[in-house]
Amino acid sequence: MSSLQPLKGTHDLMFDDIRRHRLVEETAFEVASRYGFSEIATPVFEFTDVFKRTLGDTSDIVTKEMYTFETKGGDSITLRPEGTAGVARAFISGGLAQQTPLKFFYRGPMFRYERPQKGRQRQFHQIGAEILGVPTPQADVEVIALAAHVLKELKLTGNVTLELNSLGDIESRAAYRDELVKYFSARKDQLSQDSRDRLERNPLRILDSKDPGDKAAVADAPSFTDHLNELSRDFFKAVQDCLAAQDIAFKVTPALVRGLDYYGHTAFEFTTDALGAQGTVLAGGRYDGLIKQMGGPQTPGIGWAAGIERLSMLLSDLPPAKRPIAVIPIGEEEAKIALDITAKLRHAGFTVDMGYSGNMGKRMTRANKIKAVVALIIGSDEVRDGVATVRNLDTGDQVKVPFADLARHLSGHR
Repeated sequence: MSSLQPLKGTHDLMFDDIRRHRLVEETAFEVASRYGFSEIATPVFEFTDVFKRTLGDTSDIVTKEMYTFETKGGDSITLRPEGTAGVARAFISGGLAQQTPLKFFYRGPMFRYERPQKGRQRQFHQIGAEILGVPTPQADVEVIALAAHVLKELKLTGNVTLELNSLGDIESRAAYRDELVKYFSARKDQLSQDSRDRLERNPLRILDSKDPGDKAAVADAPSFTDHLNELSRDFFKAVQDCLAAQDIAFKVTPALVRGLDYYGHTAFEFTTDALGAQGTVLAGGRYDGLIKQMGGPQTPGIGWAAGIERLSMLLSDLPPAKRPIAVIPIGEEEAKIALDITAKLRHAGFTVDMGYSGNMGKRMTRANKIKAVVALIIGSDEVRDGVATVRNLDTGDQVKVPFADLARHLSGHR
């Protein structure tokens, strides 16, 4: 019987769950379209090297969480754990460097082998946005403004906080990295084995560690903000000033970092405590070195991604589903006419449901169960007179309407 259950970390979407999922996805797409973003859909699997180059050989995603397989031809492929790598690969393989600036929006399933928990699954879904080819703070502000606008449209603004930090330019990061190495080297005995391994290769990743000992060591670590050069400070100030000018509230969080070297300048997250422990629902940052690291031309970029499942859980009010019109024929001959009426109403833009069998009572029960707004009852008398009995299922009022006038009479329910 276990083979007939969904795999651990996966779930079926139906009824209100799929409606919440679709609301998040379609709201984000509609808002992104207003900002001039075009949609991109990359394959759900790529050559494994695409993700190793972008996520880093030492990241938890690469070492512990990726679904990686060998094809019959001997190639190593991986189900995508995130969306940015595929977009960057598409930019390179599609030869799109001459078409910048480019603004992409994406949506779809991602895959990570991690412990399933509330709002986190092994197959999950993300929305995301990327701007490629713009090195100035305006791009940072636009992607953050887009994210804030999506959350506003979903009525989630009161549940989230925008946290912001600067990771500086290459010069600032190098200076900060040296300070971190000195700081953590003096506390090496407090660090987990993973963090000791990262100390020389990628000390910034220690700041992301969830290990209790690492967290204690990180508490008094040097702040990135104190090591920003003038260019980086000016860049960060421009981002903050533009956000303030758009009335987008934020707080600067010095501990907010990205561990990989291709990240720089702006890093941001929208966080919430409405799901229990404080958690991130949308995160992004500037990655000016990513596309070059993957083998493409030097191309600045910035973007964000958000988990649809986690956003769905924050939705308080789900708009009511469209209430259908129920067509209820009484007998077999009447059913033939009902089919014709049903088809014409659907082509005219109405949502129509017709039961397949059962007596009048059973069909009315079904009409109430699906929350139909009206029922069109078609019996022998109605066929003889060329009319349908239209019953309002909220009030019980009913009236006879000629078949030819049904679309006009029902126009308020289209």
